[in-house]
Amino acid sequence: MEPESFSESGNPIYHYGGREKPFEPVTGDGTLIEVVDDHIQKYFGGEERDIRVFHEIVSDLVHIDVYCVAPTKDRPWYYLVTSGMSERAMTVPKGAEACRRAELCLALPPDWPLPLSGLPDDESHFWPVRWLKVLARFPHEFDTWLWWGHSMPNGDPPEPIADTGFAGVLLMSPLLAPEGFQEVLHPDGETIHFHAMYLLYPEEMELKLRIGTEALFPGFAKHGVTELVQRSRRNVARKKILGLF
Repeated sequence: MEPESFSESGNPIYHYGGREKPFEPVTGDGTLIEVVDDHIQKYFGGEERDIRVFHEIVSDLVHIDVYCVAPTKDRPWYYLVTSGMSERAMTVPKGAEACRRAELCLALPPDWPLPLSGLPDDESHFWPVRWLKVLARFPHEFDTWLWWGHSMPNGDPPEPIADTGFAGVLLMSPLLAPEGFQEVLHPDGETIHFHAMYLLYPEEMELKLRIGTEALFPGFAKHGVTELVQRSRRNVARKKILGLF
C-alpha cells in the first residue's frame, strides 16, 4: 500500500477506509500460543506471580488473547501482553522482512479495575484491552504493518480515548518489561518483536508528525513517560504559558 501523504517530518501517512475483507473465523495456532505463553511465563512467571488470560471467544483473521500479569512489589503495575498478532506475517515494505511478526504490550496502574472476565463491563476500564486487540488485528485487516515509531489516532479527526485526554497511540520499545523480553522466536524461525503502546495527547501526536518520534524523547525522559497508562501525566508537547504548564 502506497502512502497518501507525508508528515512534515517526512514520514508516510496512510489513510484507511472501511474494511473490505470478509470475516474469517480462526481458532488460533496452538504452537504459537505455547511459544508466547512460555515466553511470558519465563520473564513474568514465578510463585508470587498471578497471570491470567483474557481469552478471545470468537476470532477473526487472528486469535488474539491478552495476558494480564498482576502487580508485585518489584513491578507495581499490571502488564498486558497480546498473544496471536504474530499468528500471521504482516505485509511489510521491501527490506523490512525481519519486521513481519509482532506482539503488543502496555502497563496499567495497580489500582486499575480490570474486568475479571476480560469482557467490556465498563469501557472506561476496558479500553486498554480493546486497543491492544484492535491494534493487533489491524495490520491483518488492511494488509499493512505496525512497527516502532508508528502511531495511530483515535479516529479522523482524533477524539479522546474513553474518558482520558489521550487521542492516539505510539509504538515504541517496552521500558517496563524485564530485559530480554522484547523478542522471541516464532515457530517458523522468524523473530517476534514486542512493541509497547504509549498513549499520546493531541499535541504530542502533532509534534511527532511535524518533527518526528525523536522529538518526544527529551520530554518523555524528563517526566518518566513509559508504556504505563497515567491518566494525568504531563503533556510533554504543551508549551509554557506565563511560566506555567
